[in-house]
Amino acid sequence: MPVRVWPGSHFPLGATWDGEGVNFALFSEHATGVELCLFDSSSQEKPSTVIAMPDATERVWHCYLPDARPGALYGYRVEGPYAPEAGHRFNSAKLLLDPYAKAISGNFRWSDELYGYKIGDQAGDMSFDDRDSAPSMPRCMVIDQAFTWGDDRRPHTPWNRTIVYECHVRGMTIGHPGVPEHLRGTYLGLSSDAVIDHLLSLGVTAVELMPVHQFIPERQLVDRGLTNYWGYNPIAFFAPHAGYATGHMGQQVSEFKSMVKTLHRAGLEVILDVVYNHTAEGSENGPTMSLRGIDNSVYYRLDPDNPRTHVDFTGTGNTLNIVHPRTMAVVMDSLRYWVTDMHVDGFRFDLAPVLIRGIEEQRSSFFEIIQQDPVLSQVKLIAEPWDVGPGGYHLGGFPPGWAEWNGAFRDCVRRFWRGDPGQVPELASRLTGSSDIYAPSGRRTYASVNFVACHDGFTLSDVVGFERKHNEANGNNNRDGADENFSSNWGVEGPTESVRVQHLRERVKRSMLATVFFSQGVRMLLSGDEIGHSRQGNNNAYCQDNPVSWLEWDLDDAATDLLLFTRELAAIVRANPVLRRRNFFTGRALLPGAMRDVTWVRPDGQEMTDREWSDPNTCTIGMLLAGRAVDDVDERGRRVYGDTLLLLLNGGTRSWLYVMPQLEWPGIWEQLLNTTHLGQCLVRAATVNLTAHSAVLLRYNQHIEA
Repeated sequence: MPVRVWPGSHFPLGATWDGEGVNFALFSEHATGVELCLFDSSSQEKPSTVIAMPDATERVWHCYLPDARPGALYGYRVEGPYAPEAGHRFNSAKLLLDPYAKAISGNFRWSDELYGYKIGDQAGDMSFDDRDSAPSMPRCMVIDQAFTWGDDRRPHTPWNRTIVYECHVRGMTIGHPGVPEHLRGTYLGLSSDAVIDHLLSLGVTAVELMPVHQFIPERQLVDRGLTNYWGYNPIAFFAPHAGYATGHMGQQVSEFKSMVKTLHRAGLEVILDVVYNHTAEGSENGPTMSLRGIDNSVYYRLDPDNPRTHVDFTGTGNTLNIVHPRTMAVVMDSLRYWVTDMHVDGFRFDLAPVLIRGIEEQRSSFFEIIQQDPVLSQVKLIAEPWDVGPGGYHLGGFPPGWAEWNGAFRDCVRRFWRGDPGQVPELASRLTGSSDIYAPSGRRTYASVNFVACHDGFTLSDVVGFERKHNEANGNNNRDGADENFSSNWGVEGPTESVRVQHLRERVKRSMLATVFFSQGVRMLLSGDEIGHSRQGNNNAYCQDNPVSWLEWDLDDAATDLLLFTRELAAIVRANPVLRRRNFFTGRALLPGAMRDVTWVRPDGQEMTDREWSDPNTCTIGMLLAGRAVDDVDERGRRVYGDTLLLLLNGGTRSWLYVMPQLEWPGIWEQLLNTTHLGQCLVRAATVNLTAHSAVLLRYNQHIEA
């Protein structure tokens, strides 16, 4: 039976089911022809139907198939000039993925046929000619976007109450005994009761998922028997990764939505780690799978002096050409899709400076598009403010409305707790929202996302267990990953039977976590840090889809104690508004008397002087937070006042006796937390012992007189 083909519409892009048929639309500025290839199954090598797209409107090739239905599998072949010297790499022999595909079906397999040239051919001009087979590529799938969202509502958690939990869909659940076996490693497993109960017990308000856009492993990893586990190698910006679903026939879309709906019902926001800086097609010597074959010069940044080669600010071989309006549209349309159709609550932008690098004239327009967008301006936006190119560290360089991963916080906290000299002055700024970084642009404390460990680098346990990276399993002779981790093994590299070293490591871990939770800003916790997960010293485990990366849920006593401690930290933050300041006036003495936002206290209970601040051997600091200066509000918008807190930190090797500061109103100090001796108690004496490598948090209870 002949396939009925109608002209259709050039908008929207992608494959759109309207309840009666499917409209296909693909943009290519320089193509001379486009073929739509239909398949009966994802394993079928030859297309069952090939349709020459009959119309191009505003350089969008489009057609409408009234007999097509959701579940239809398709791909494109695009004709055009193969002229690398002009930046064009069209090859009509290649089956291409739709950049607007909402689902990808089938398995990806590396082969020489993916390339537009024979492997080893330096010129790259020898195309394969077999237009009838494409065994290496999965297929795009037409989906039905209908989903019963019911009364789903975004939690809209205020920034100052947000606690982010960075996790990996597969690694979080693959070994969890409370997750049904058939759901482990999936979206549905992440939204199972056991996982949600764990998140809520930690006081988490948002899960930040490592990349869930459809991604593929790099060829060099596959050749070494490894895979891309983290997912920072995308090939489709609209499609949920099929590997995290119970099947590859479109379930990934509905199961992702089910996960979001369930997490929302529990009051948890969903933030996606998104990678719009590059794609999996790699450099000019990489494969032709999608954008390269659709219009290479439009979608990728090319060297203006040599358009054969790609500009690489990402370390992956290519950089997305977001300066082109059509490429910008792909990014913005993808972001809006994930918010409007998939109901996510925000994004963390991987290597965010890449999006504006080298095109400063477009810098403001990129931010303005998001800021003025009625959808995107209402969600959480987080930047990873650095990339791998020269001058790529842009911490503090993003505009109001954006939060940033504060790498300066991570490095300073690690250095303070391992005993590096001269850290106290910077630590004071980090504890109070890093105003030196964010205040110049008028941003509040919650511009700073505070963390001591994230997916990239050592876990918390490895920060105190290893002084050197141990990435041999990655197959790069331990050359990959950062060399400077500001870590300490406390006397023994790696696991040890020494009880003394074990106890010291646990105390330092607790002290680091306390520093994160009790600092002003947005708290972020790496999944597994609350239970002592170690990657065995691998600080770049992007290719380790194995127990090195998977969380171990059979907890020993130390892991159980750490979990309980982390829960207590979150409970203290919830109960004390002074730790959730929306704004913070930093400095040593900004307000008179007890109404100062913060007063810095030395061991004798007096305010620190210039002498202590300038002494590189100063290794302790006391931060007195005035509860009466709190600017927080409750759910009804009413002003909330809190108790005065005193945070004492000792990064040195000797204990200090701290004298309790005298306040103007009667009361008594109450110890809320001590990383050396767990448990709460009243401080009846005028002093408190601050053990080496420990933190103590005290609350001034005005209802109890001394």
